[in-house]
Amino acid sequence: MHSIERHVDPGNYRKVVGRFATGVAIVTTRLDGVDHAMTVNSFTSVSLDPLLVLFCAEKVARFHDAVVEAGVWGVSVLHASMEDASRFFAHRGRPLNGQLARWEHHRGDSGVALFTGALATVEVATTAVYDGGDHSIVVGEVTALATPAEGAPLLYHDGRYKTL
Repeated sequence: MHSIERHVDPGNYRKVVGRFATGVAIVTTRLDGVDHAMTVNSFTSVSLDPLLVLFCAEKVARFHDAVVEAGVWGVSVLHASMEDASRFFAHRGRPLNGQLARWEHHRGDSGVALFTGALATVEVATTAVYDGGDHSIVVGEVTALATPAEGAPLLYHDGRYKTL
């Protein structure tokens, strides 16, 4: 592979990719009886055969090592009313104990927490982890699906939360 000379300003890059509107989800995992959770907007479908999805986790986040070691994770696609949860789980360094207590949730078959008010939930078993610069690309096979709530999705666009 050859090296690429860079002429792109990282701040401008962030502004440009921020123009791509995304849904917002919280990814959860459970390791040694402890729940871990993180807000993401990097969740996407990958394949229908087999059923694969992915999300990206920053390598320095404590969630990264927990989800890689656990090998299972859940995705809760957030309803427009769940901006508070999104903001909470986007902050680093919060205490792990009791962090899910403010939001109604249940355990999926894999043991991961899933938000009851989510528009959709997906349970996943990791199949591969790829290097993605300062993030890892975590790919997994879908093991369970649900649509617990109806309504408008929470969106993120141009550095702000938005709804339809």
